[in-house]
Amino acid sequence: MAEKRVAITPVTLTGRIEADDEVSLAFRISGRVLERNVNVGDSVKAGQLLARLEPQNELNSLRAAQANLEAARGQLTQARNHFERQDTLLKQGWTTRALHDDAAQALQTTLSRVDAAEAQLRLAQDQVSFTELKADAPGVVTAVGPNAGEVAQTGQMIAKLARKDGRDAVFDAPAQLIRSAPRNPEVIVSLADDPSVVARGRIRELAPQADPVTRTFEVKVGLTSPPAAMRLGATVNGRIEQEALASFEIPATALTEFNRQPAVWIVDPKSYEVSIRNVEVQRFDQAVIAVSGGLNVGDIIVTAGVQALHPGQTVRLLGSAQ
Repeated sequence: MAEKRVAITPVTLTGRIEADDEVSLAFRISGRVLERNVNVGDSVKAGQLLARLEPQNELNSLRAAQANLEAARGQLTQARNHFERQDTLLKQGWTTRALHDDAAQALQTTLSRVDAAEAQLRLAQDQVSFTELKADAPGVVTAVGPNAGEVAQTGQMIAKLARKDGRDAVFDAPAQLIRSAPRNPEVIVSLADDPSVVARGRIRELAPQADPVTRTFEVKVGLTSPPAAMRLGATVNGRIEQEALASFEIPATALTEFNRQPAVWIVDPKSYEVSIRNVEVQRFDQAVIAVSGGLNVGDIIVTAGVQALHPGQTVRLLGSAQ
């Protein structure tokens, strides 16, 4: 006979350890990779050189910018001297206001040229610095891009760096678990190959959209003081306890199929005739099936020989006088 009950059930998912702060480092300009100094798994420090591009073109541009600036400064010196002479002559009455104004205008134009040349020099210096890729924080390299000799495009990943700020346990959770999980649950995370290595955490991020292939949602659990053994990429199990929906627990042998859906045989308590009814299965294992819909309290369910029944067939209940 069907009886409804509510239970606290643990749910376990398998996932992986990832850095909660991971960044892809790339060059701001394109060019041929001269050297790449890191590989996957290397630990790096802030400011450490990771890779370098061939800098010939940028160095040539820098030298040209330096030459232009020197030329502009020379013109500025000449223009300033000319203006000072015209200013002195004007005060003594030996030149005209028009020639004085022309000298002042030439001086201002030359000052502007020097400012422009200085800006071009700073830009050229930046371009040279862009040929070197350095780590912006300490961390561990989790992926690498082009090798020495290959051409890297602007923004192309050269090294992916997992910063040493924290660890996430990442799981792919089905939609049903997302709906039924308690609010802000504590997640107990353990290594798959060593369950004694345990950390605790809470959900930090939940994907707003399901994966188009697996139809699951990515869940990131921020770990509190994870042990050193939980290295990046390690396989872990995450466990939470959730209050299951009220359900009927029936023997697994009672489950059959009707219209390609789970079903059970129901016995009429008066005529002892059987009829088949589709049900909603919440969870199941080898011995017990939890049914969340399709049954009513007090329904009599056939638990043996279900494959030999047909609608309207009369059965005898064990222990009855029939």
